Amino acid sequence: MSQDTQNAGIDSAGHDTDAVPGSAPLGSGAAGMGRIVKRETHTSRAVVSVIAAGLVMALFGYALLETGVRAIGQPPWLVDPQTAAERVVALPAGIPPLLLGVTGAVIAMAGLFFFLNAVLPGRRARHLLPDRRAAVVVDDEVIAAALARRARLAANVAKEQVMVVVSRNRITVNVRPTSGVPLRPDAVLEAVRREVEEMGPWPMPEVRIQVATAGVVGA
Repeated sequence: MSQDTQNAGIDSAGHDTDAVPGSAPLGSGAAGMGRIVKRETHTSRAVVSVIAAGLVMALFGYALLETGVRAIGQPPWLVDPQTAAERVVALPAGIPPLLLGVTGAVIAMAGLFFFLNAVLPGRRARHLLPDRRAAVVVDDEVIAAALARRARLAANVAKEQVMVVVSRNRITVNVRPTSGVPLRPDAVLEAVRREVEEMGPWPMPEVRIQVATAGVVGA
C-alpha cells in the first residue's frame, strides 16, 4: 500500500526470457537467470527449514539420550521413555483440560506454520519490468508510488486523496474527490492503465478504480 510520497528501492537481477517477454538471457544462461529471478521474487525458506530440522534433531537427540541412560541402568534425565509412552497412550487422563487445550493449540499453530511455509509459493511484493539487457525487479511500493502520482495528476487532487494498492494480479486506485469539483473516474482509470502498459510489469495486473462517496473539502 503506498501513497505518492512513498520511497522504495529497486533491485536488478538477471531473468529468464520466458518470464519477461522481449528480454535476452545473460550470464550463465536462461536456467541461471530463472533461478536468480526466483530468488529475487520469492522468499527464502532456509530459516524455516533450519528451525524444523533443529526441532526434529532436538527431539530425537533427547529420545536417544533417555534411551541410552535407561540402557545403562541410570535414572532418567527428565522422564523415562516408557513412562512418557504410557502417558501419551493414556491421554487425556491425568492432564487438566485447560493445559491440554493450550498445548494442542500451540502444536496445531506450529504445524500450520510449517505446513503453510511448505505449500504456499511465498512470493514477495515485487514485479518484473522488461529490459533488453537485464531483468529489473521492482518493489510493488515503487509501482504504487508512480501510479499514485499519475492518478493524482489525472484527477487533479491532492496527494493525500489518492492511494494505490498493488498486488500480484491487481492494482486498485482509491480516490477521494474534492467536494464540488467533478471527477471523471474513466479518465483516471485510462491514465493509470496507460502508465501500467508503459511500465509493462510481469505478471500484468488488472487495474481497478474506487471513488469514495464522501469528498474532501478543498483548501
